[in-house]
Amino acid sequence: MKGKFVRAARAAVVLALMVGCTPMDPTIIPVSGQLPLKYTGPSTGPAITAGDLMTRLYIFSDDSMLGRRAGDVGNLKGTAYIEREVRKIGLIPAGENGTYLQDVPLIRRLPAASLRFGGDSLILNTDFVVADPRAVIRRFSGLPVIYAGKVGQPGAELITAEQASGKIVVVTGFPRAVIPMLRSASAILYVDDANFGVMRRGGRGGVMIRPRVDTTTAAAPFVIPVATATKIFGVPFENVRPGTMGQVLTGSLSFTEIPLPGRNVVAVLPGSDPVVKGQYVVLGAHNDHIGIRAGGSLEHDSVRAYNKAVERIVIDRTGLVPSLPGRPGSAEQAQWLAGIKVNVDSLRALRPGRLDSVYNGADDDGSGSVGLLELAEYFASLPVKPKRSILFVWHTGEEAGLLGSRWFTDNPTVPLDSVVGAVNMDMVGRGAGSERGKSDRYVSLLGSRRISKEMGDIVDAINTKPQHKLEFDYQFDAPGHPERFYCRSDHWNYARMGVPVTFLSGGNHVDYHQLTDEAQYIDYPQFTRVILLAEDIVQTIANLDHRLVRDKPKPAPDTPCVQ
Repeated sequence: MKGKFVRAARAAVVLALMVGCTPMDPTIIPVSGQLPLKYTGPSTGPAITAGDLMTRLYIFSDDSMLGRRAGDVGNLKGTAYIEREVRKIGLIPAGENGTYLQDVPLIRRLPAASLRFGGDSLILNTDFVVADPRAVIRRFSGLPVIYAGKVGQPGAELITAEQASGKIVVVTGFPRAVIPMLRSASAILYVDDANFGVMRRGGRGGVMIRPRVDTTTAAAPFVIPVATATKIFGVPFENVRPGTMGQVLTGSLSFTEIPLPGRNVVAVLPGSDPVVKGQYVVLGAHNDHIGIRAGGSLEHDSVRAYNKAVERIVIDRTGLVPSLPGRPGSAEQAQWLAGIKVNVDSLRALRPGRLDSVYNGADDDGSGSVGLLELAEYFASLPVKPKRSILFVWHTGEEAGLLGSRWFTDNPTVPLDSVVGAVNMDMVGRGAGSERGKSDRYVSLLGSRRISKEMGDIVDAINTKPQHKLEFDYQFDAPGHPERFYCRSDHWNYARMGVPVTFLSGGNHVDYHQLTDEAQYIDYPQFTRVILLAEDIVQTIANLDHRLVRDKPKPAPDTPCVQ
């Protein structure tokens, strides 16, 4: 027996020497084959590894977190987990009142609205929906309706601003961009069957910080289906032309406001250089997702099979990765997808059915959130810390409109002019690279040269190192890109304050905002590569002998984001 112990001890020493001489590949995961639905990993350590990221993400994106929707109990559960971890790691509180938390004053606005013409009344959430819960309270009586034309189509015929002034304007489509002609309207009715269906199912009103808007001139926005437009004009809507007058409408728009809990988690690793430790490099992600499916449970494997079928069809025909496959698309895409059939029997032969109603948000943005924790544990373990301080911020309410990052940058817990740069990570756990026919080392990069060319040069130089060499994709950073990704994540709120930013993402994938964004579908080796890249970027910027050079002047803080 004693000999066995001696041999075992010698083997352990040899293994330790081998490990010391040949560093383990940090991208290797501790599970072989298909990843499990549930997983409990070992305790995390200082090194950045796929195993650590897997341990953390299975916790943070578990069903018990209830989808982490901002303002709901699930988000409180998620932020409580982050707070416990940063406390254990030993970071310094950088929230409010000596805590790790910064309260964000969220509200839920529930609309109450009426529209009437003649003896008919239109019913909210049956005949029309409120397009924007941030809209202002308005009342209007006896206003004429005019059809303005199709918006969002270059060259389409539209009425003038003078024709729209003081009227209720009906347009076809629901554009993202502001249409100057509509600014003079008293109310806007967007005719869009697809968006009407989506908003009608939205259910619980909008989560927001109480809006600050012009209450005297802003138009009341509504979305209506074609059937309602036909009622208003009294003829089939397809026969209505720009300038056509409809009924005279009377209506109102108001809201009930319900206070909600919301909180950013903020922690700092103090720098080691007394001269520049008062400067900060921000590492950010968002701690929220979209909660529980309002329409109830769906069978998970069937949803996953359908989404993968959608993915194959759309990629084959367009070369693009689809997102939100359950939402209405173009008539052409509807024809492509009409023939999809899911063989439920074959799925049940593999495993029993599983009803699912939780939007887990493993990639969006569980990946960024636990990536920050992994980086925090790594940086905290260094015997010599970076020269500048590193500020870790887990923002709430990104999914509701970048709310937590807006609140933090308007109400910073450190002087914002002491922030030399910000790195934002959102959806870094999957990578659309292999799905686009590119490599499995794909990373979408945005914003890195928009404020500081030097920051972009640093990021590119770091990626030439042998341990990185990721495949950077800058296409979504292109000015005017229709996806507007540059404007859709938390880095924008730092950029609007003149802070140089870099946004790392894996881009779209078929499980975006689906019940199937779960920890078992994450690409942990690629996830680890992105976190290692982020570590090198932050370390380099924190140790520069100067602040990043800004090439553009600081914009006005309320400047609208321009892709």
